[in-house]
Amino acid sequence: MSDAPEVGPPVVTPVRVVIALCLIAPFVAMLWVGSYAKVDPTFIGIPFFYWYQMLWVLISTALTMIAYRLWQRDQRARRGGTK
Repeated sequence: MSDAPEVGPPVVTPVRVVIALCLIAPFVAMLWVGSYAKVDPTFIGIPFFYWYQMLWVLISTALTMIAYRLWQRDQRARRGGTK
């Protein structure tokens, strides 16, 4: 019988790094206002400032879905499940 603690899988994995990037990207994009604080180019008459932000709503949704699916897969792998 050993007194050494059991070694589990690493906490920071490449999958978890990808999850973090998926969740952080929208915040970085929206906090960097200087990159989209302009009128041109317009899209169907809508200034860039507005349509860029609305595009990020869709991108954020997709990235959050990807992060959630990756998280589920990571948790199943850690538990040893196949489904």
